[in-house]
Amino acid sequence: MTDEQEPGYGIGAVARRLGVPAPTLRTWNLRYGVGPSRRSPGGHRRYDSADLRRLEEMNRLIRQGVPAADAARRVLRPGALPLQTPEPAPVPVPASGSGSVPGSGSGSGSGSEGEAAIPTVAMLTRAATALDSRGVSDWIDAALARHGVEWTWHTLVLPVFEAICRRQAETGAGIEIEHLFSERLLGALTRIGRPPALPVNDRPVLLACAENELHSMPVHALAAALSLEGVQTRVLGARTPYPALGDAMRRLGPAVVFVWSQIPETGDPAPLASLPPLRPPSRLIVGGEGWREGLPASVLRVSSFTEALTGVHAALR
Repeated sequence: MTDEQEPGYGIGAVARRLGVPAPTLRTWNLRYGVGPSRRSPGGHRRYDSADLRRLEEMNRLIRQGVPAADAARRVLRPGALPLQTPEPAPVPVPASGSGSVPGSGSGSGSGSEGEAAIPTVAMLTRAATALDSRGVSDWIDAALARHGVEWTWHTLVLPVFEAICRRQAETGAGIEIEHLFSERLLGALTRIGRPPALPVNDRPVLLACAENELHSMPVHALAAALSLEGVQTRVLGARTPYPALGDAMRRLGPAVVFVWSQIPETGDPAPLASLPPLRPPSRLIVGGEGWREGLPASVLRVSSFTEALTGVHAALR
């Protein structure tokens, strides 16, 4: 088969074949030059069989503990790889116990050929309402692999949570739907948020919820997005007492401390002043609608996922 006849592979198919999130593949391309070398007739970047061999070898080296930069240098050396062409991997189709066909309907539910379908908000909400654990997991995984955490959070996760909460308010029932969706989402974020092999920061980012704050999903989502960008994090999770947060700060010496408060009952700013001063200092960032007036002047308050990512990266510079 000639180079012109050889099929190309989209980033979603390559991500599933390797078990590597699509944002990580994009990072390898931008940082190290290990990426797609072809374009489709429509102008889309495509991976050929040689690109796949490089990525498979790079992934193998990183799993053995080789830093990503060193692994990239090895696979880019002339003659570094064997000449065999890998067989194309089958593309999995997300299941849906609600009987809907992934990719049917309008909006983001229709994926391009060779990539798993991305659901609409209505489709994902129906799967959650039907307690279709497999369908919810597959669709969240597909969205994260193709679009990353930030897009998935704003475009799918928040609207689905809003729909679930509206149902609870209208019917007084449905807490099991929220719990299933939350559990499947947390599992997906945990899978892609593995600690980076070669962190870009020496001092970690410490993420926690305010004392008695139970809504921890935004903290886990932010940690996953940062991990995919090479940032090492530590997550303390829900209901972190301020003395425990202070102890963790002394032990880890974090560059950034992020604290989430979703409801006013947990948004008292006064305890923030009791957090220990460190040398070198930590940048304190808070997010969530729960925070009340009176935040210390040194605290950065962010109002969106994008602002949180921007604030953390600015503090790490």
